[in-house]
Amino acid sequence: MPRWCYVLIVPLALSLAGAILLAFAVALVYPQLPPLDPLLLYRPQIPLRVYTADGTQIGEFGEERRAVVKLAEVPQRLQHAILAAEDARFYEHGAIDYAGVVRAVLADLGSGARREGASTITMQLARNLFLTPDKTFVRKFAETLLAYRIERSLTKDEILERYI
Repeated sequence: MPRWCYVLIVPLALSLAGAILLAFAVALVYPQLPPLDPLLLYRPQIPLRVYTADGTQIGEFGEERRAVVKLAEVPQRLQHAILAAEDARFYEHGAIDYAGVVRAVLADLGSGARREGASTITMQLARNLFLTPDKTFVRKFAETLLAYRIERSLTKDEILERYI
């Protein structure tokens, strides 16, 4: 067989094997992903507030003290600060920031340690709401698949709103 055949066949075979492996991994992990209902229908636990007869609050009881804040109520400077710190290209990429992944891999290879992260805000939201913080390949893969589902279900502004 001519040498040029190997140049074409080997990369094609490796690509095909990689695609089959990826499809197999998706087929195993995707059915186990949690539903997005808690994110799409987000209702934080509101603490029980106790008031006096004249309307003065005297107590607040509950595990969580969260309030839903619309993105329009969040100051632009705070939004920009969050984006700058967590995912500067948030509005420019999909569920995965491929340029961020390449940057993180190169930085980690250069330093010899895992110092850089490549998680987008959508991936962080998926991890924080649905997954454990375990640093495993399966968890990261599930996080990625969830991020794709979130990006198909919510707008970028809705994702940022829920992240904040």
